[in-house]
This record gives sequence, structure tokens and C-alpha cells, in this order.
Amino acid sequence: MNSSVAARTLHIAIDHPSAVQSAADHARSLASACAMKGVLPDQAAVLASELASNIVKHARNGALFVHRAPLGGGLDVLAVDTGPGMADIGLSLTDGYSTTRTMGAGLGAARRIATDFAIRSEAGLGTLVHARLAGPDAPPRGGALGALCLPADGEDASGDGYAVAEASGVRTALVIDGLGHGPEAAMAAQRAERTFLVDPAAPLADILTALHKALRHTRGAAAAALRIAAGRAEFCGVGNVRAVALSPEGVHHQFTGQAGIIGYTLPKPRSRFVDLSEHTTVAVHTDGIDHRWTQAPTPARLTLPPALLAASLTHTHRRRRDDATVLALGPHMGMR
Repeated sequence: MNSSVAARTLHIAIDHPSAVQSAADHARSLASACAMKGVLPDQAAVLASELASNIVKHARNGALFVHRAPLGGGLDVLAVDTGPGMADIGLSLTDGYSTTRTMGAGLGAARRIATDFAIRSEAGLGTLVHARLAGPDAPPRGGALGALCLPADGEDASGDGYAVAEASGVRTALVIDGLGHGPEAAMAAQRAERTFLVDPAAPLADILTALHKALRHTRGAAAAALRIAAGRAEFCGVGNVRAVALSPEGVHHQFTGQAGIIGYTLPKPRSRFVDLSEHTTVAVHTDGIDHRWTQAPTPARLTLPPALLAASLTHTHRRRRDDATVLALGPHMGMR
């Protein structure tokens, strides 16, 4: 079984040229903390530096998100901005191409270093880049997956969290929102993650019941469990954690949890099911993401791969006074 608990995300605002060095330093330190060996921490620094430099030169309102990859090992570096987009992505990735009279090595160098690389860019969307760096001994990443987990402004620890487990073509995920924010909410979220990973293959109702027992002496939480297998999704939740199924054709289904508080008042957990087409992504998020993003998503957003969708929602719809988590799961390779 391949599994992971929440990778706490570093958010680095790219609002000044000095932020480029800060991004590089943070990426190097986190790669070392993740026990990445050899030249990998330095490569992580180069990735972050090149992506941050690209924002400084060409965009505005940019940021980097850096964290341990949510499944499969390695480090994720995501760059987002609200700039004008690129007229020709292929040309921008060509070594030596530059519109600012520099060496033009940024995006091309990032793509060469990254183990996985994805980019989308257009007017109204800005430019979004996902670069994953992993060593040769990292386990396979599996199907498409993206996640970000950020604390409220002014807090060091996020009271949100998530965990993901994958086995035999079945992917099960938990998104947790400890009540309030700060250290006590973080403790509840982390206990929920550990409890989930004891038996992530259990029926989803049983998972929520186990969480309820584990969180009885904490401040409590909202939580949602999601299972995706063979073109079908099962959602079971309590409290204000939402799930949205979307594809290039639009938003198809939206779920929110039953009324209650995990650890205090648990209703009889009830699962809901939805069939998924080949191109459907399911995004699960806490209320630190404004749910109104579903009212009129742009065609460009509807086609984003999961990692870029999570980054885009966090960058443009995050409520900064609350912890925020987005977990996006694309079609599993077993569905293709």
C-alpha cells in the first residue's frame, strides 16, 4: 500500500526580487528535511529559483507552494500567478528564448530538472507550473493527484489535514478540518490522519466512526472520506468539508457533509455515490476555500490537472483568515 499524511505546504509570496532567494532557500531546506539525498536539495533550490524568477520577470501577484509530494515521495514545487499568460508555451520552454533580454534558461531548466512537469498558461488564468522532484528510489506516484494544506495567516500550524492511501487500484482519501485553528486544531487533524491510516481500506462509515472515537478528547473536527475505484466515487462526510466532481464539460456533482462534529455529535454516517467519466476530477476542500468558485468556473480551470487545480483554487479562492486544504484526485490509471 502506498500512503501519505498531509504535506504541510510552504507558501512563498513572490512580490519582490528578493523572494527568489527566499524560495530557493526554503525549497533546499525542505528537501533536506524530507531526507532527499545527494544533489536533490540543490536541484530543488534551482527549481524554486527558476520558477520564482519567471514570476518576477513576467507576472504579478505570484506565489510558490512547496511541500512533500502528497503520494509517491519527492518534493512538489508549484508556481502560480495572475499574469497575462504566455503566447507560446513551447517557445517559452526553449533554451535561450527570452522576452526580457536574459539568458532564457528558466522554464527550460526547470523542465529538465523535474521528474514530472506540467504547465498551463493563458489570459484570465495566468501561468501555473507544477514541478515534482523525486529520487530514483521514490515509489511510483500512481494516478493524478494534487493537494495543498495551508495554515491561517499568523498561524504556524494548520488545523486542516489530509491523508491518502492507495492499494489494488483503489484510492481512499481523508480531508480533515479541526475546529477553529492553531495548535489544538492541528492536534485534532493529525490524530485523525493517524487514525485513518491504521485501516484506510475500511468502509467509509467505519472510518468516520473510528475518527469520532479518536477525537473525543480534542476540540473536534469536520471530516470527509472519499474513495475512488473503477470509475465510481464514494463520499462520506460530517461537517463543512465539500467535494466537487468536475470535467471539461462543467461541474457535475457537489457534496457536503452531514450536520455534526466528529468527536462530539456523530450522525449515522451515510455514503453518497457518483459515477465518474474518464475525464472527471474530484476536488475535496475545507471551508478555507470559498465554495463559490463552483458557480462560474472558467473553461481553462475545468481542464486543469489535479495538482494545478489545487494550486489555482488555493491562490485565487483561499480565505486567508482560516486554514485551507484542497485535495484533487484525477482519473485513476485503472479507469483509463
